[in-house]
Amino acid sequence: MSYDAIVIGGGIVGTSTAYHLVRAGARTLLVDRRDTGRATDAGAGILSPATNTRDPDPWQRLAAHAVGYYPGLIESLESEQEGETGFAVCGMMIVAVSEDELEPFDVARRHIFNRRNRQGGPSAQDLYEISSDEARKRFPALAGVQGAIYYRDAARVDGRLLTGALRRAAESRGLTVQETGVEALRMDNDAVTGVVTDAGAISTADVVIAGGAWSHAFGLQLGVQIPVEPQRGQIIHLGLPPAANTASWTIVSAVRGHYMVPWPDNRVVVGATRETGSGFDARTTVAGVREVLDEALRVAPGLAAAEIRDIRVGLRPYTQDLLPVLGPVPGRKNVWLATGHGPTGLQLGPYSGKLIADLITGNDLPINLDAYRITRFFS
Repeated sequence: MSYDAIVIGGGIVGTSTAYHLVRAGARTLLVDRRDTGRATDAGAGILSPATNTRDPDPWQRLAAHAVGYYPGLIESLESEQEGETGFAVCGMMIVAVSEDELEPFDVARRHIFNRRNRQGGPSAQDLYEISSDEARKRFPALAGVQGAIYYRDAARVDGRLLTGALRRAAESRGLTVQETGVEALRMDNDAVTGVVTDAGAISTADVVIAGGAWSHAFGLQLGVQIPVEPQRGQIIHLGLPPAANTASWTIVSAVRGHYMVPWPDNRVVVGATRETGSGFDARTTVAGVREVLDEALRVAPGLAAAEIRDIRVGLRPYTQDLLPVLGPVPGRKNVWLATGHGPTGLQLGPYSGKLIADLITGNDLPINLDAYRITRFFS
């Protein structure tokens, strides 16, 4: 059997790519090995590029397009009745809770507002400073707040639910899914012509490598180093009493980089570690759990009585410049890369999948991908 396209990897990026390919009429196979530690299953799902202070401008450009794409995608999935995604606009705060955080908070504040002024948005009605009292009203478990910035349009999404909804919608349009591993790519000189799975050889016109932290494994056969490595992230789900009513709470990002994401089932997700050099070790560790809980209680001591409902570990596909790898493989035909999204896979992933599908099907791209191509690592 042959296909128009084979997508390797069933996380958010691969599933979105397959979804957009089948919507474009391509006969598509999604090969999903369901690796332990897949980043999509553990991600916090924060959608808020306007408050980002760490990543380079090319990331910001892609993120603005990606988050702008979300409402239409969610509307399409809802119209197809493919289930809940956890998507909701709930707002987000960046907070400083101690005096020694005021200097880095001021640096972040200037960065965010200077970028807003350069880009002409978000508006002053959507992104602004708030008082300590208002911050605590939006997240009652907070400690005393020394400074806070609020972004009204920030949102969250459940990675597991969204990926499931995309897959079901794609399957309803003819997507084939095989839960197996890809042992090798099939090559004909410089062209990729298919894959070899546990079930045998499969031919295709195009192959998309969207294997997250495992994507680098195909580099040797392609004659190129795919510059992605696993970065372990540990994240904890806390349960609060029904009286907490976390459905009305706002996302919190501490100026040091940890976050707290409220969900309507009286659950708050706190995290996360960023353990570069972890390798493919998807264990929960005492040190990781301690880091997450210590930081959560430093910022929000009102969470101390919460129960631990779940601890998740994700291996993020990390690149040194914090940008994803999107586009063709130089010197090879019919093979495409969609990986390296790091800790922002749920933010960028659905849109990245659309971009790769557009490349394969010949559609015009709304954004220039030169900054994200693998060739940036060749100099």
